[in-house]
Amino acid sequence: MSHALTIGDFSKATHLSVRTLRHYHQIGLLEPTDVDPDTGYRRYETEQIPAAQVIRRFRALDMSLDDIRAVLSAPDLRTRDQLIAAHLARMEAGLARTQQAVASLRDLLEHRAAPATIGHRSAPATPAAAISEDVDVADALQWYQGALGELRATMTAQGIRADGTPGGMFADELFADERGRATVFIPCHGRVRPMGRVAPTTVPAAELATIVHSGPHEEIDRAYGALAAHVAEHELAVDGPLREYYLVGPGDTVDKGAWQTEIGWPVFATGTTG
Repeated sequence: MSHALTIGDFSKATHLSVRTLRHYHQIGLLEPTDVDPDTGYRRYETEQIPAAQVIRRFRALDMSLDDIRAVLSAPDLRTRDQLIAAHLARMEAGLARTQQAVASLRDLLEHRAAPATIGHRSAPATPAAAISEDVDVADALQWYQGALGELRATMTAQGIRADGTPGGMFADELFADERGRATVFIPCHGRVRPMGRVAPTTVPAAELATIVHSGPHEEIDRAYGALAAHVAEHELAVDGPLREYYLVGPGDTVDKGAWQTEIGWPVFATGTTG
């Protein structure tokens, strides 16, 4: 025997607002079993209450409506469980990022920054294998890791040995406009044959004020800030892309806490360290 509820009663039964139920009807997520053609009144069956409760809990977990629809329409239990597990994995990753951001912010607010240790590097023109592309700043970290892996694989395939520390060069537009030219390179001697994204290049000479950032790249902005403050106060900055040298990185260890990245800011060499 069918037991119908008005949309108001169904709202009370499920703790989903009438407005929300109407929206779910419009997008085909949870449709009433009957709509009066004259009044437009919606009626739901009591058997729909569990589905509404499931939807409400998934929304509390920030699952998108499209993903909820995919779960509810899954052809079998295994597919449904895989969809749910994938969402929970995304939630766990998001929670880890939030915890990292909170810890970083607390450290920034509660602890005074130690005086920055500034160095200088006189980088000569250097032959290298490189990958250079326009990238979005949000994708820069993943792009750099992928590019560095491709460079190493290509050099190995061509029998070319690295002859220096891997590095990167980043155009001003990447920071100012959130999209710009990024180059990752590995110094080497020997003829680099173009393959895929890899091409030979010569990294131009530059005088750099430097600072070393220890730890994951998500925290590297603090080192950039300290270096920028030093350059503004003690150096004469010149045009040119910022540089990074990956003293210890993903190719050396999976422990992000052990990573060491030297940041270089182009400056005019005056013979003094400022």
